[in-house]
Amino acid sequence: MYAFEYARPQTLKDAAAVLRKNVDAKLLAGGQSLVQALRLRLANVPMLVDLGAIPELTGIRVANNVVSIGAMTRHAEVAAAREVQRAIPALARLAGGIGDRQVRNLGTLGGSLAHADPGADYPAAVLGLGANIVTNKREIPADKFFLGLFETALKPGEIIVQVDFPQPLRAGYAKFRNPASRFAMVGVFVADTTSGVRVAVTGAGASAFRVKRMERVLAKDFTAGAIEKIVVPAEGLNSDIHAAADYRAHLVTVVAQRAVEAAARL
Repeated sequence: MYAFEYARPQTLKDAAAVLRKNVDAKLLAGGQSLVQALRLRLANVPMLVDLGAIPELTGIRVANNVVSIGAMTRHAEVAAAREVQRAIPALARLAGGIGDRQVRNLGTLGGSLAHADPGADYPAAVLGLGANIVTNKREIPADKFFLGLFETALKPGEIIVQVDFPQPLRAGYAKFRNPASRFAMVGVFVADTTSGVRVAVTGAGASAFRVKRMERVLAKDFTAGAIEKIVVPAEGLNSDIHAAADYRAHLVTVVAQRAVEAAARL
């Protein structure tokens, strides 16, 4: 691990001030990805700004059919929250299936989104539910947030404050997990919302993406069988030691069907 300076601001305003003075500083949320990169010397940062002491970034609130979750809220807290279980049970189940117990008790919603790992679960929920990512400077619609591999629309000095999830009519999430890391080799979040059906995929590509063809079909017939023959092109999908691109393309359809079935059960 390389040497670095450390700051632990007590308010969001103080954190923003630290970032303005230290443009190369990195934000520390749950640390499940960044700390490992530091330990292995895969990352070398001049300063870490720990967000763990800022109460403004935690908590879960439900109002006007919107579930607002603070950026520093742990995965385990989302999974256990009765208000999330009632309003968006698929989101609670997704959070409960992230990593292992240690990851769920340390990892945070905001950290996961800012890191934008291609195999992370939360991006599928954010995109599938059409959520808004609220930062200290603006609101970013989910459709404009994920830009590519580990790349988001966040700008320097921008801090995720909370994520606003609109409550769907029904929703489901399913994933084909890596047996070791439990990351999604392919994960699909399907949501039937007041503005239409949304199908979001994680794990298959460089970042989360929607499958518009499935959305159009499910809007007319919200059943697993309706999308059985839809084939997602393998071009541009991830290919690694765990699964080739064409296999991931096949998995998208299979897992999407399971997500639709899960939505029907919840």
